[in-house]
Amino acid sequence: MADENTAPAGAGDGATNGQGPAVALQTVYIKDLSFEAPKGPLMPSGTQQDPKISLNLSTTSTNIAQDAHEVILSVTLEAKNGDVAVYLAEVKQAGLFLVRGFGTDETRRILGSFAPNLLFPYIRQTVSDIVMKGGFPPFLLPHVNFDALFERSLQEQAARQQGQAAPPQAN
Repeated sequence: MADENTAPAGAGDGATNGQGPAVALQTVYIKDLSFEAPKGPLMPSGTQQDPKISLNLSTTSTNIAQDAHEVILSVTLEAKNGDVAVYLAEVKQAGLFLVRGFGTDETRRILGSFAPNLLFPYIRQTVSDIVMKGGFPPFLLPHVNFDALFERSLQEQAARQQGQAAPPQAN
């Protein structure tokens, strides 16, 4: 059989010379990490051993250079027995992303949905490890649908803008 030229799709549009749209994770790192267990893993006898867990998750992104963005996925995990703090874990997992050749809306979607999806397994492992090293059973963060969260944030932002743009109604 003769040699066939099987160039990848889009090869003639600059994608192979580094000029086309690109998303690349450059590095993943822990930006901030804190763990507090005021009484250690031992609870006084007679204390109920059923802590209530509070979980807060957020993302931020910062443009740090042309086409380079730092995305930070933050988790605050607090376990309490009544009013007694069992432990508090705060983790900021960051990633440096190269995002080139996309429009503003596409870039926002990449940084608000795609990037946190890539960072999530790292922060999930970090939280589990730090809780376990604090003497407690490992805590696995529940799976998060960052696509749905991003869509909801867009809808909330649009609703806020409509609320600000709406003229006041006369009584």
